[in-house]
Amino acid sequence: MRRQTATLMALALLQFGTDPAIAQQTSAVHGLPVTGSTPQVCTLAGGELQTGQLVNFNGLSGDTLQVTQLLDQQTLAARPASASVSFEAACNYPHRIRIESQNNGLWPTDGRQVSDAPGFATALPYDASITWGIATGVLQTDARVRSSREQRINVDQATAGTVTLRLAILAGASNNGVNAPVLAGVYGDTLRITLEPR
Repeated sequence: MRRQTATLMALALLQFGTDPAIAQQTSAVHGLPVTGSTPQVCTLAGGELQTGQLVNFNGLSGDTLQVTQLLDQQTLAARPASASVSFEAACNYPHRIRIESQNNGLWPTDGRQVSDAPGFATALPYDASITWGIATGVLQTDARVRSSREQRINVDQATAGTVTLRLAILAGASNNGVNAPVLAGVYGDTLRITLEPR
């Protein structure tokens, strides 16, 4: 009789261990947290000239522009010129965009100190307007003093897309009155666009 009872117990245990409903009741769950962090990053790609947006500018590249004809051959006053350049960009936190002119206008690039010549322009002012997401701003150079000049624009949200820069030299622009003739020379400036923390 003992042998028969042990066999029935073994059969009962085998059935108990293979029942799917009972197997589900004995499963275990363990949570595994997954974490990561993203640093604050801003990116700004090289410039691309906007097709059809160059007036009296040669686009050497998106990062180098040259005025085609700086002077009116009859009056020697500055001719109007404009250009648009776009930059793909992204900034994953609230930030600031800064536009800076190294010289506060177009000044002689050969390093010479221009002496005043009565009635002549020695530097040329220009405007640089910028659009970035919902933010806009204008840097106006006046070419009165050779120094850096900047415009800072706070952006209250993360932004991705295109920064658009528009440059404009007005007809007759001069640091010595409108339509003043411009002294001979090569003129230039360096314009910087920076995405940075506030």
